[in-house]
Amino acid sequence: MTSAGAVSSNQATAKAQATAVPASETLPWLLSALVVGLVLYYVIGVDEGAVSVLGDTTVLHEFVHDARHFLGFPCH
Repeated sequence: MTSAGAVSSNQATAKAQATAVPASETLPWLLSALVVGLVLYYVIGVDEGAVSVLGDTTVLHEFVHDARHFLGFPCH
């Protein structure tokens, strides 16, 4: 009988192998992530209602107002 912590000698160990992914498949994902990140950076950090997506209201600015201060962006 073996103890609970012992490994049987007939068990195979599985090893993870890296799969090569061509740059042509990763480039669209990287560019999409970059664009989404830049848009979020602009909406949260830079836009203070000057270019309002929702018209003359500053609803979007007020919605992310606390996040701006949390991330260290000056406001007003």
